[in-house]
Formats: sequence, structure tokens, C-alpha cells
Amino acid sequence: MSSSATNPPPVSPVSPPPRRRRSLAGPLVLIMLGLIFLLGNLHLLSWYRISVWFAHYWPLLLIFWGVVKLIEHQMAQRDGSRASGIGAGGVLLIIMIVVFGLVASQIERVNWSGLRDQINVDDDDFSNIFGETYNYNDQLQQSFPADASLKVIDNHGAVSVHASDDNNITVVVRKRVGAESQGDADRYNGETKPTITVIGGLVTLDARVEAAGDHPVATDLDISLPAKASVSITSRRGDVNVEDRKNNIDVSAQHSDTTIENVAGNVKINQERGSVKVEQVTGDVQVSGRMNDVSLADITGSAQLDGEFQESVKLARISKTVTFKSSRTDMEFSRIGGTLDLDSDELHAGEITGPVHLTTRSKNIQLEGVSGDVRLQDDNGGVEVVMRTLGNVQIDNRNGDIQLSLPEKAGFRMDARTRDGEIQSEFGELKVNNDEHQATATGSVGNGTSHIVLNNEHDNIEIRKAPVNGGPKEGVSGGVSGGVPGAKQSKGKSLPAPKDNVEPSDN
Repeated sequence: MSSSATNPPPVSPVSPPPRRRRSLAGPLVLIMLGLIFLLGNLHLLSWYRISVWFAHYWPLLLIFWGVVKLIEHQMAQRDGSRASGIGAGGVLLIIMIVVFGLVASQIERVNWSGLRDQINVDDDDFSNIFGETYNYNDQLQQSFPADASLKVIDNHGAVSVHASDDNNITVVVRKRVGAESQGDADRYNGETKPTITVIGGLVTLDARVEAAGDHPVATDLDISLPAKASVSITSRRGDVNVEDRKNNIDVSAQHSDTTIENVAGNVKINQERGSVKVEQVTGDVQVSGRMNDVSLADITGSAQLDGEFQESVKLARISKTVTFKSSRTDMEFSRIGGTLDLDSDELHAGEITGPVHLTTRSKNIQLEGVSGDVRLQDDNGGVEVVMRTLGNVQIDNRNGDIQLSLPEKAGFRMDARTRDGEIQSEFGELKVNNDEHQATATGSVGNGTSHIVLNNEHDNIEIRKAPVNGGPKEGVSGGVSGGVPGAKQSKGKSLPAPKDNVEPSDN
């Protein structure tokens, strides 16, 4: 018997997998970014320009990446090799490009000029963030038409206006430019040259600081022109100073310390933030907006204040009607012969001529040397009024003492009432009744010409005899000395701090 051996079939050799091509997309993108940053460090490209380009064109990096990957895939198919994938590093790089690109796009849309105004960054500080500060000086001069008015537009920079000795307008220009290089600064300076244009009776001086776009440019203007020309100023950021004018002044400003002095005309100011100081004006003064400090003195016309005043208001020697309106205080006087100081907690005024209308809250009030009618209302603060010449008086208060001083020889009828408080009087003619929960004082003194009404809740009323000059009585803050017939002993309280919800701003 024969046997035959069976041979196994031959085994075919296993071909190695196609070699994967290494991707060039990542290195090429990094090379492009490296070249861009190198040009920035060598100051061949401005960092500002690089940031703007990246904010607008960063998707081109992804497109470039995709094109490279597509070419690599076509080459791999032609060679029979495997195309490389993206890989973890590639995914991370794509994510970084997308994230930084989106952030840059949003930042580029920011109104940097407006943001600088909001956060109160100085022009020099702002320019140094993106480069150096370069200074330029210039001067403009031409004849000023007779009877013309001047309009000044300077959104970044100080404006100073004073009288000239001739019939010309002369402008001294001091400019600060923020830029990456001297060449860029020279270009921005050329783009922002101030101009003077004359159309009919209007002369317009434009600083043109915004002609360079978002590049920080601040231009200070020192202007000399004939004193009889009226002046209108528009300034978004920069101090305003006007003096020695013989015509009207109109200022619209933001983030400014505005000073107006020695003006024979009307003054109108609308301002956001900063301070306002107006002195020696022969005419009316109007101030509106939202400011920190306001000071008006020696005004022969009327004064009108309307807005919010965060810190203090000072008024002195205003010859005609004074009106004041804010979210907390509404007041009106016929004139102020002395001074008035107003802040978040106190209102103190002297030599006030009525009729006086005053409504406020959470504020201590002290008026001295008042003449004429008085209508006063307050909450959560003490009230002290010293009359020089008596008219009709009505005072309504709550949570604070009322102290009223009247001329000793004045004639008046009294109707006073307080709940949860006491009434004291230095006038024996008045009938004072202090019950447990309510006190009243009624009666007539002299001819009873004037009518006085006092209403209080949760505190006391004191009725005193004023000194002959109408000023504060000696020891006025210490209460009535000694016993007063028909009244309980004085508690001797001076004006306290305003009670309860004291508001720190907006007088």
C-alpha cells in the first residue's frame, strides 16, 4: 500500500500597510504666524495693523489649512499612500485659532473711544497701551469776520478761549498722538490737522481728532479771538476754559472741568461728568446734565440748574431768580445775596430772598437771613430757618426737628403741630399745648399779618426770637436756654445727621 504526502498551499507574503504621509498644514500655519510676529517685533508691521488684520481675516488660516490637507489627500491617493489625519496637535491648533479669532473679532468691534471715556483713562495712558506718544505743535491764524460767531469742535483735548488784541483768530495747537512708530504718528498727525472754515457769519474750528480712526489723538486748542464774538464749544473729553468775553457762551462737554469767567452775556452749559465753575457773568446762567461739582458766583442775571450733582453745589451772590431741580431736591429763590452750599447731607444758605420754595429729603437744612415767603418740605433731616423779614411761612417735616427764628417785633399768626414730639416757644402770646402724642401752638403775635404753619412728625418744634440782624441766634444749636413758659424743657438738640436712607449722591 502506497501513501502520498499532501503539501500545504504556499502562503502569500503580507504586504505592509501604506506609509502615512506626515502633514505639513500645522507647520505651514505656524511658519506664517511666526513670520507675522517677527515682522511685528521688527516694527515692519504695526501691532495695531496686525491685530486688525487678524480680527478680520483669521478664517483664512482655516481655509489655508483645509487647502493644504486637500492637496495632501490628493497626493496620497496618487501615490497609493495614506493621507495623514488631523491629529491631537492639529485639533488643538484649530481650536486656538478659532477661539482667538472670535475674541479678536469681538474686540475689534469695541468702540475704544467710548470705552476710554467710560473708564476715564487719560489720553497719554491710552496711547501708551498701543505704542509711544508723539507731540506736535502747530498754529493757525486768519482774520475773523465782524459780527461772526465761533463754533469749536474738539472731541479729545482741552479748549481755552480768551480775547485777542486784534481782529484775527489765532489758534495754538498742541497735539499728542499715540502710534507704534514715528512714521505712523506723522501720518496720523497729517490726517488730523485742525481746520477753520467760514460760512456766512459762522466760523467753525474743527480739531478733527477722529480723522485717524481709533488711533488715539488728543489736540489742545488755545484760541484768541475778538471779545465781542459769541462762542459755542463741543468737547467730549478735555477741560474747557473761557474768559473775558462780551457775548454769549454755549458749552456742551463730557469728562471736563469747565471754567467760565468774566462774561458780559448769557452762559449755557450742558455737561456729563466733571466740574463746572462760572464767575462774574453779566447775564443768565444755565447748567444742566450730570456733574460732580458746580460753583456759580457773582451772577447779575438768573441761575438755572437742572440735572444730577454728585458731590457739591456752591452758589454765591446771584442777583435774580435761582432755580434748582434734581432727583432729590427742588428749590427756587428770588435771589441769593450770600452763599448756598449743597451736598448729599446738608443745605446751608444765607441772605436768601423769597419767595422760597424748597422740597428735598434726607438732608439737614439751615437757612439764615431769609426775607419773604417760605414754603419748605423735608424728610429725615433737621430744619433750621432764621427769618430776617417775615412773610408767609409753611414748613412740613418728618423725622427731624424744626427750629424757626422770627423777628421779635414781627406780627404773625401761628398754627404749629407735631406728632410724637414737643413744641417750645419764646413768644409768650402763643398758646402751647404738649400732649402725650401730639403738641400744638396757636395764637397771634402783633398785628398777625403773616401766617405761619409748621407741621412735624416724630420730632420737636422750636419757635424762637431772631436777633435784630436776622443771623443765627447765639447758642442756636444748643436749644433754648432756660425754661420757656408754657413749654417743657428743651432737649437742646443740634441738627443731627440725616436719618434712615441717606443717599450719597444726586443732590
